Amino acid sequence: MATPNYSYEKRQRELAKKRKAEEKRQRKLNGKPADDSTPAEPDSLAQPEAGDAGPAEPQT
Repeated sequence: MATPNYSYEKRQRELAKKRKAEEKRQRKLNGKPADDSTPAEPDSLAQPEAGDAGPAEPQT
């Protein structure tokens, strides 16, 4: 039976930890607005869905 490759598993854990830290850093930079006094609109209200917008160009 083959022996487990512990160094590979450790490297994968380290990479996952790095990825998670980078995602958290990006969320911190992009997620919160600088001014907390104005409430942010939810994405669903800010942009209409494709089916709700109607035809993009008038048909002749």
